[in-house]
Formats: sequence, structure tokens, C-alpha cells
Amino acid sequence: MNFDMSGMAGDIGIGGVAGFLTGFALKKFIKLATALIGAYLLSLFWLQQKGVITINTDKLFNLAGGLSNQIISLGQKVIGILPGTGAFLGGFYLGFHKG
Repeated sequence: MNFDMSGMAGDIGIGGVAGFLTGFALKKFIKLATALIGAYLLSLFWLQQKGVITINTDKLFNLAGGLSNQIISLGQKVIGILPGTGAFLGGFYLGFHKG
């Protein structure tokens, strides 16, 4: 049996780099999205305090709960599609941790 170690090393390297970049970008995106959503909610509550609008907080928080379930489901689907190599997952973890 003859193994092509150079081909495996290239696949592992590419998988690790792709995982790192994906994890890093995802964490940056999550931070930005969280900041924007927080600013939006603060502006809504400020407008409610000033009497400009009224907010049905029960429906708002139920909507947020449904959205988080959809995001978790989407994340599970994405993980199922991604290459299941250890290098990609290791790189993803390191990128997410660094981001």
C-alpha cells in the first residue's frame, strides 16, 4: 500500500485554514448582528418610554424565541453540510475562539 502523504497534508491544511476563517468570520458576524439587534431593541424601548409607540412585549419575546430556534436549526443543517474533517472542525474552533 502506498499512501500519498503530501495530498493528505494539503487537504488537512486547507481544511484547517478554511475552518479557521469560517469560525473567525462567523463570530465577527454574530457580534455585529447582536450589536445591531440590541441597538434596535433599545431604540424601540426608548420610543415606547417616550409614548411614541406601544410594544406588545409578550409577542416580541415570543418572536425572538422562535427566531433563535430557527437559527439553531440552520446551524445544525450547516454543520451537516460542511466537511466532517477534524482539521476543519479544529480550525473552526480556533477561529471562533480568536474572533
